[in-house]
Amino acid sequence: MLGILGGMGPLATADFLTKLINATPATCDEDHLPVIVYSVPQIPDRPAAITADGPTPLPAMLTGVRTLKYAGVQVIAIACNTAYYWHSELEREGGVRILHIADAACAELAALLPPAEGTTVGLMATDGTLAAGFYQKRLEARGYRVLANTPEDQQRWVLPAIRDVKGNDLVAAGPKVEQAIHRLEAAGAEAIIFACTELPVVVEHARIMLAAPCVDTTAALARACVRWWKER
Repeated sequence: MLGILGGMGPLATADFLTKLINATPATCDEDHLPVIVYSVPQIPDRPAAITADGPTPLPAMLTGVRTLKYAGVQVIAIACNTAYYWHSELEREGGVRILHIADAACAELAALLPPAEGTTVGLMATDGTLAAGFYQKRLEARGYRVLANTPEDQQRWVLPAIRDVKGNDLVAAGPKVEQAIHRLEAAGAEAIIFACTELPVVVEHARIMLAAPCVDTTAALARACVRWWKER
């Protein structure tokens, strides 16, 4: 049984579940993964807890992990990149294995764009995920140079787009995400990682054209879940 810790935000959780189903090589209902979804949007804001001394979401997330554990899951996927800042604590105190979204994304990036000296990867994420550093650490260990949006672009394009998605306004989010992507491409990004689960929703809805290959971290995590299931 797979558990999904979601609600951060709700649309991103629904997108993950859709991508999980699409990634499954099934010919009938019984071929699909058995899944239990915990989607509680009242979990405190993750970026604010990392960058602005906001209330920690750890107790609320642990409640979700334990609820899923008691329901019988053997592994959990979290449909929120920033939440992985607490990955170690959630796994240790929750007592359930949690697949890491950044590991799944980096593996897919390596297949799309093998690392070479000077290979530059654009990283689009919340301020919290950028501050947490777990993507940068993994990418740099593999030999990539990491390029994030400038603070000005974060405030003008990336963060407002994420807020638009959480407010269910994908139309407004589209042009902002497109601008942020083009800014990274112009700065030299040879590939882009959408390290916020709201961003792939916008890219697909707005049908944004990309010059560089991209990694949808939501889809990468979904495929990692399917691999876990097939191995089991």
